[in-house]
Amino acid sequence: MVVKVGDTVRYLNSVGGGIVTRISDGIAYVDDDGFETPVLIRECVVVGSSMENTPKSASTNVDNKPYSATPIPPSKAADLKPEIPIIETATGNILNIVLGFEANNIKALSHSSFDAYLVNDSNYYLYTTISTRSNDKNEWALRYDGLIEPNIQEFVFELENIELAHLDHIAVQYIAFKRDKAFESKSPAIVDLKVDASKFAKLHCFRPNAYFDVPVIAFDIATDDKATFSMPEIDAEKLAIGMREKKSDVSSQRRHEQRTANSKSSKVGNEPLVVDLHAAELIDSTAGLTPADILNLQIDRFAQVMDENRRFPGRKIVFIHGKGEGVLRQALMKELSHRYKGHDVQDASFREYGFGATQVTIRQLDKNYASINKKQKGR
Repeated sequence: MVVKVGDTVRYLNSVGGGIVTRISDGIAYVDDDGFETPVLIRECVVVGSSMENTPKSASTNVDNKPYSATPIPPSKAADLKPEIPIIETATGNILNIVLGFEANNIKALSHSSFDAYLVNDSNYYLYTTISTRSNDKNEWALRYDGLIEPNIQEFVFELENIELAHLDHIAVQYIAFKRDKAFESKSPAIVDLKVDASKFAKLHCFRPNAYFDVPVIAFDIATDDKATFSMPEIDAEKLAIGMREKKSDVSSQRRHEQRTANSKSSKVGNEPLVVDLHAAELIDSTAGLTPADILNLQIDRFAQVMDENRRFPGRKIVFIHGKGEGVLRQALMKELSHRYKGHDVQDASFREYGFGATQVTIRQLDKNYASINKKQKGR
């Protein structure tokens, strides 16, 4: 659409808009709250006809040449500025929210301040608050509260370099809604982001992003209607105590199972020993643990059971590892091919255990393991 003097426009890639007062060399000069702002014509979207909005005092000609407009006092500009309609997008009924930090001096990050922008890529208004906190304090500091319009990127606060030493958490709360029309309800949310402040001093941590023209440090607040999952703070001492208690309970249960097994014949045909390797069966909580940490716990449990039963030829053990992506099963197969090779391995009964279970039948104790075990006991 051709932009003409008197048209009401919104900026395509930034906040604001107003009435075009003059056009020159591909630049539209827009009356934005009483201030004339130069904007590339291709960055403007026409939302109102020039016939409706051309100021009576403005002098224009058919050639659309530059002209001088009488300045509007800022105190009256808000009353004269027309309300700019919201333009909805086809995919905008799904919430996508991003918080991005731009460095004001990317070449000197150790001294630069950072501008925070909230991107609302949706057709919804967002009532938003943004707060920051350090680990050594239990109180939050409010950095922004206000209404973010649909499909817009808005500056929310400036982060000084000196503040980074005490920045550990950023919390973003939002409520989504539409005005003057029916809309699908969205759940309000609070996202607590754990921030590694050292990244603000590393150039490679500033990366390209679809919503920004320059590299930024970006945090996804909501993606495809789902608020970003944020890990709660982990009390390392409580986690250690919980793991010890769980391990003690498992050890007691294992000793009971072992005594029961020793009292029975170990020949083929006995009921198999069933070992569930799901993380929830091994520890009370996985909070604070990476997938690699959890996998190591599961492999350790598998090795413990194998070591306890290697002296019982014919013993059947069913390891329940789940279907998932097959990462745990692959790790078990690797252990059975190297560290515990020589035993019979097959998929466990689907009827009894469903998908995601492997049965191991213990065979004659191998000489290498016996010699290694003997050396360990002799130390």
